[in-house]
Amino acid sequence: MKTVFRIIGFVQKYWFMLLLAFLCIVIGTGFSIIVPRMLGDGIDTVIGMGQRQMVVVAAVVIVAASSLRGFAGYGQRYFAEVVAQKVSYNIRNALYERLQRLSFAFHDKNQTGQLMSRATVDVEATRMFFALGLLGMAQVVIMFIGVAYMLLAINWKLGLMTLAFVVPVAWLAATFGSRIRPIWLKVQAEMGFMGNTLEESLSGVSVVKAFSHQEEDSRKFAVQAQSLYDEQMEGARLMSVNMPTMVLAISLPTILILWYGGRQVIAGTMTVGQITQFILLVAMLMMPIRRLGMMVNLFSRTASAGQRILEVLDTESDVREKPGAIDLGKVEGRVTFENVSFSYDTLGPALKNVSFEVKPGQLVALLGRSGSGKSTIANLLARFYDVSGGRILIDGKDIRDVTLSSLRKNVVTAQQDVFLFSATIRENIAYGARDASMDRIIEVARAAYLHDFIKALPQGYETWVGERGDTLSGGEKQRLSIARTLLVDPKILILDDSTASVDAQTEKLIRQALDRLIKGRTTFIITHRLPIIQNADLILVLEDGHLVEKGKHDELVAREGAYKEVYESQLLVHQDSEESLVD
Repeated sequence: MKTVFRIIGFVQKYWFMLLLAFLCIVIGTGFSIIVPRMLGDGIDTVIGMGQRQMVVVAAVVIVAASSLRGFAGYGQRYFAEVVAQKVSYNIRNALYERLQRLSFAFHDKNQTGQLMSRATVDVEATRMFFALGLLGMAQVVIMFIGVAYMLLAINWKLGLMTLAFVVPVAWLAATFGSRIRPIWLKVQAEMGFMGNTLEESLSGVSVVKAFSHQEEDSRKFAVQAQSLYDEQMEGARLMSVNMPTMVLAISLPTILILWYGGRQVIAGTMTVGQITQFILLVAMLMMPIRRLGMMVNLFSRTASAGQRILEVLDTESDVREKPGAIDLGKVEGRVTFENVSFSYDTLGPALKNVSFEVKPGQLVALLGRSGSGKSTIANLLARFYDVSGGRILIDGKDIRDVTLSSLRKNVVTAQQDVFLFSATIRENIAYGARDASMDRIIEVARAAYLHDFIKALPQGYETWVGERGDTLSGGEKQRLSIARTLLVDPKILILDDSTASVDAQTEKLIRQALDRLIKGRTTFIITHRLPIIQNADLILVLEDGHLVEKGKHDELVAREGAYKEVYESQLLVHQDSEESLVD
């Protein structure tokens, strides 16, 4: 219940439209109740007084009431849908914005498909609740109050006996809600799992086909689809039993009315018209009672969907700006790690008391085995995660004391796995600097040795890049990433080894572009390439999260420590085939 109330809180800004919809419900219900009254009075007038013209009057009033009820129904549905669309729009945007602001730690623990399901399927469930469930429940209550008043006004004894049947119906509805809610929660989760499997299969379709894994992936998807089918069928089974049972429960009063009311007519304490009103009014309860099953279903589904949505909206990012965080401004590029430690949740420490200092404009090579902590240093410097201990300084300022936007204007990461968006080449280059002029975009494209390639395309810079940049080669994507970084013009640059899987000519172009990119910037590069390492101003050698050695190439070789071991066992093998990145 608390979850639904919190979801309803999103409607506060649109209370006036909700009020108009509510007024339409009241008006429509009032005109609906007039119809049995007029029909019953008309029957009594004709039977008791023989005034047949009253039938015509009653018919005119009934037609007019029905027309007005139709207009009120239109207003109710229109205003309810406007509120539902606006609320779902706000929830979807709030969810997307929160997902964008949450730290890497959150995304590490949550599947993409599940998050996509929450932003689509779950939000749609809340829209259906606001369009049909919230005001639908209000309509059921108003209809019940109006009909109950009319029944008691006609004959309070028969009215009480008739309304007594509402109690088991309400009990059935409550029982149904408690049983159907966990099923819908499972359905929402299963849809998320299916979405994640589908997203992975489509994104990695080349890998799937390369390893002939289609049948295995199809079986995995079929198992999840079967699980979803089973849960939905269980929900359908409960609904198919619940709704007819409630209809039957509310139909039983008709037998009571005919038995007890018939005896009252014979005794002269009730009229035929009043019995007719009773039957018609009870029949009017049939539709709300039928809808009550749907309302409870929507309520339960909204509670499940709302719980999943609020789990995201209530999640606080592990990386947050301090109140009064300062703007970092344009930095010189001095980077200091002071006894920095970090661990990814329950896993072992990724960094342990790492300390070093980098002067502005220096080239730093990060060296070590997989899992040694190289990428962790890069992630902490860009503050994708917060340190567990120690601190990181840029120009003497703790990066936790500055705004995230100003930090990331100065610290940019260019990864080996370049991500491009489904947009034009121009838009991809200008992704980090949307206000950049076309001349500036062309300038950085030339610097990245990409301009000639782009101009040769039929649509030039307006050429559409396919999903994830699949229409471009690896080298072209790398150079586009370099151009994008040049346009942002950061003072601190973090590079993954960008030339690991390209041909010699492409590698040469990338290295020439990188040479321009790192000039005048403090650069951290994760690499095992000897020419780059030999020319680095500082080499950081990491093992199991410890900084075991630091210094220049010649110094570290002379020490005959960890670096020399890596140098002789791994780096010298590629010495003859490498070209220097920096003169």
